[in-house]
Amino acid sequence: MTQDTQPASAIPTMFRSIARSYDAVNRLLSLGQDQRWRRRALELAQLPAEGRLLDVATGTGDLALLARRHDPALRIVGADLTPAMLAQAQGKDAARTVAWMAADGLRMPYPDDTFDAVTSVFMLRNVPDVAQALREQVRVVKPGGRVVCLEMTWPQRFPMKWLFKLYFFTLPPLVGGLLTGNWPAYRYLPRSVQKFLAPQALADTMQQSGLRAVAWQTLMAGTVVAAVGEK
Repeated sequence: MTQDTQPASAIPTMFRSIARSYDAVNRLLSLGQDQRWRRRALELAQLPAEGRLLDVATGTGDLALLARRHDPALRIVGADLTPAMLAQAQGKDAARTVAWMAADGLRMPYPDDTFDAVTSVFMLRNVPDVAQALREQVRVVKPGGRVVCLEMTWPQRFPMKWLFKLYFFTLPPLVGGLLTGNWPAYRYLPRSVQKFLAPQALADTMQQSGLRAVAWQTLMAGTVVAAVGEK
């Protein structure tokens, strides 16, 4: 069975195998823009001073650490299902300024109404139940708090739609495969984006999951979507 058809249960194994090279591949494939996208997600979160942030599916911790540098008084939890990814995050945080925790984004071990904002970056297209993941994020955010989702999305307009397909089915498998040795993981990447919800459908799902005032914007010529809603 190839990664293109692998079940959701194989996703943690895939991320474990690419954890060490994850940041380098992200920088290359995003043309160095992925940190800018994370900063935009933080802006949309509108965290209050000394607020509480949950970065779910934190991966190697880039958004959580950006938030820490932006406001050292924030109380931040970086949660991920894959211990190997968390190990990479912890390696960047020698002072342990973030609470790194192993947690499943579909069943999070946090009480209701705990966080001022919940963020996720490149998470939702990798979960078997997008609505359930969003309901969990809504559950743990405080009333009036924000849920922010940053995702890759397939551009809808020509010629970007055609150019993105040419780029995404060619470069990520080549670069990702060479750097990580896991060729199936980076063949899975473009297909997971191609099959994921369009921006408006994502916004609709967020609203149906209990959020209001849902809005979205695309970045990077329509290849990235940042969506936000309030509880």
